[in-house]
Amino acid sequence: MIPDVTQVGVEQLLTVVQGLAEEGCRLVSITGVDAGDAFELLYHFDRELRLTHLRVRLPKGQELPSISRIYFCAFVPENELQDFFGIRVANPVIDYGGHMLLARESPETPLVKRERPEGAER
Repeated sequence: MIPDVTQVGVEQLLTVVQGLAEEGCRLVSITGVDAGDAFELLYHFDRELRLTHLRVRLPKGQELPSISRIYFCAFVPENELQDFFGIRVANPVIDYGGHMLLARESPETPLVKRERPEGAER
């Protein structure tokens, strides 16, 4: 269990992140996991060596608002989310269109869960 996690709705994300920026927090990273019907995203912030985290549940197919206009450096993990999960991020300051880390011939969205064909080994 991660301490200091606050659940935030997608519609509240920009407001809450703006508040953290005004408090002097710095963005550490954004991590994601495919939770089946949605993506679980964790936004990690630091202030005076104390970490705080925001958890956002993003239904698959829903667009994620970019926080890169608040924290410019967020364009890096936001592009990673696009590359690895196919999450569409709305208006990042720099958008690599799903190919920041993946070559054009790479498998698409390699971290998205896929159903295994019947009889396939794990």
